[in-house]
Amino acid sequence: MIENIIHYFEHIPSLHRALILAGGITFFWLIEGAIPLFGFTYNKWKHASINIFFTLTTIIINFSFALFVVRTSDYVVANKFGLLQLVNMPLWIFMIVGLLLLDLVGAYSIHLIEHKIKWMWKFHMVHHADTHVDTTTANRHHPGESVFRAVFTIIGVIICGAPMWLVMMYQSLSVVLTQFNHANIRLPLWLDNTLSWLIVSPNMHKVHHHYKRPQTDSNYGNIFSVWDRLFGTFNYTPIEQIQYGLDVLDNTKDESLPFQLNIPFDGRVKTDY
Repeated sequence: MIENIIHYFEHIPSLHRALILAGGITFFWLIEGAIPLFGFTYNKWKHASINIFFTLTTIIINFSFALFVVRTSDYVVANKFGLLQLVNMPLWIFMIVGLLLLDLVGAYSIHLIEHKIKWMWKFHMVHHADTHVDTTTANRHHPGESVFRAVFTIIGVIICGAPMWLVMMYQSLSVVLTQFNHANIRLPLWLDNTLSWLIVSPNMHKVHHHYKRPQTDSNYGNIFSVWDRLFGTFNYTPIEQIQYGLDVLDNTKDESLPFQLNIPFDGRVKTDY
């Protein structure tokens, strides 16, 4: 069974990866209509258009880095370099540990760093600028931030010693679960709280999108919630108290593409708030 899964992700077709992305957005988009968390009075299609633009730029940048990721993965595996290569372990343990490590290095760490380094934070502001967080917000990243994350993907592969099938598995899970935890859906509170002990649940991630600190600087997790709980960055705030956007931005311009692209270079935008 595990061998079949590994074989699939070793050879996953580009079409399947595209279907995972598009299928996830479509699925959660429909669920949002059935069980919305917030009854936003906004043009859902207009809101989606700017987020889809940033999704496309992310795809282009990730594609540009793809060869570097493959070559790096092949090198670390061939040379037995990285944490996963240090110890022989059953495949299922290798897979779980590998997914956890890739999540820590390639997602949690860069996310935390973006909040702590001012010039990087200004790129990441574009993601937080969305005042109507829904499933399309998942890939709303300024092209500059997409480069940061692509670089940390490579760093994650080096530190972990991750084979390419594991990278593909992680990225596929990441796409779906980030769409899930950004989705404007209301789960039963008991279910959301239970999920948040293992993965980043919708309510848990919505706290991160609150418009001011300390909530903004918490819940950095991408797939697994364990890192926030382990490193003390977990925050529980009742969802009814959450307000999206940022208090240092003009939140009426969250759907203005020129404004959003210029945020990192606009000296009038403050980084301390």
